[in-house]
Amino acid sequence: MAEMAIRAEGLSKRYAIGRRARHDTVRDLIASVAGAPVRALRRARNAAAPSVNGDANGSVVGESTIWALRDLSFELREGEVLGIVGRNGAGKSTLLKILCGITEPTSGHAEVRGQIGSLLEVGTGFHTDLTGRENVFLNGSILGMRRAHIAHHFDEIVAFAGIEQFIDTPIKYYSTGMRVRLAFAVAAQLQPEILVIDEVLSVGDAEFQAKCLGRMEASARSGRTVLFVSHHMPSVKRLCSRCLWIDGGELRMDGPTAETVHAYLAGPTDAALSAELDLTEWPNRHGHGVATFTRARLLDGRGELSLLLRRGQPMTIELEVESRVQHTLRFDATVVSDAGVNVLSLSHYDSAGCVPGVLRGRHAVSCTVPSLPLAAGRYHLRLVVQSEREHLHDVVDDVLPFVVEDAVDSPRPFQSKAASGYCVVPSHWTVTMSAS
Repeated sequence: MAEMAIRAEGLSKRYAIGRRARHDTVRDLIASVAGAPVRALRRARNAAAPSVNGDANGSVVGESTIWALRDLSFELREGEVLGIVGRNGAGKSTLLKILCGITEPTSGHAEVRGQIGSLLEVGTGFHTDLTGRENVFLNGSILGMRRAHIAHHFDEIVAFAGIEQFIDTPIKYYSTGMRVRLAFAVAAQLQPEILVIDEVLSVGDAEFQAKCLGRMEASARSGRTVLFVSHHMPSVKRLCSRCLWIDGGELRMDGPTAETVHAYLAGPTDAALSAELDLTEWPNRHGHGVATFTRARLLDGRGELSLLLRRGQPMTIELEVESRVQHTLRFDATVVSDAGVNVLSLSHYDSAGCVPGVLRGRHAVSCTVPSLPLAAGRYHLRLVVQSEREHLHDVVDDVLPFVVEDAVDSPRPFQSKAASGYCVVPSHWTVTMSAS
């Protein structure tokens, strides 16, 4: 049996909240210093007394503190790849900072066996006046790499980032995407026994995200222990065999990735299993937010709300989109298999005569597939609204999980299986006897 890599027992972290006093005059400063003992006594009393204004669910204690984590315990063995999911502010990053030794827990303890390397905030330490080349060495040193190691892998770092022609340009002239590419390329050269990754795929184009995922998969296959925090559920499903769901600082679920992600997205109301969703607070999304999806519905061949569809029957996706600026928009929907494979691409640009207008306000968008070609299986949708220049305004994932059944009149003696392919399309076959 593999050795234990991380053991966390009863981790809790409490932070003080409030505004730092501003001293505009010497009199204000003197008054602040004179009142410090009284404030310290009040903080000690609030910390010792049980809260009457909240609970441990990330809520306010007394009036000046908040629990980011509360009594969280788990174990991770060497070679495991563990996903961590939860809403913003759930306590995920706080947990990683405790494990990496960046901050101390208020109570409880964490035991980490092995060298740990973190990709928590890629690009930390970049100096805007230095060139990309100089920043590679600077950032690598900050991450704990030796100069000889950086020099040996320098060409690989630059090639991975894809910025060869700009490497001797000061990075203050780089776009945000270029900086992220270079930062991840440097951080990806870390070779610790335990790798901690916190939402490094929130920016960057699709091609670069695929390269990042490939690099992380290689780390996992090499036997490293990996903790991966992300709001991108397909990546979590692809990389991780086990997953933690943290909610309000507490551990809600620890189990197989598919089951944990499903429970996280479903939430207390099991909304993810509804054929009509309110997307205003959907947890699994990213984008600039200039235009956002607010509602989604899935209709079957009879025009009724349903998450059970039949191959060969119509499928309709109805969306509500809110745009806050005058902008020409493009709408896309991708059907994703339960294994995380993109199997069907739907774009309103492919619709004959459908020309996007200049939008402001709330709009209804409808997409109908006249004859669903999908083989029997489980799928979900990824919804995208973007500009004509492919700036992603809203990408909403893991919505409307649905099941496809074979057509009622299918002559097949068995249900279609994804192992034989995800799509079933009409084809004409002939069988003739060959002359002997």
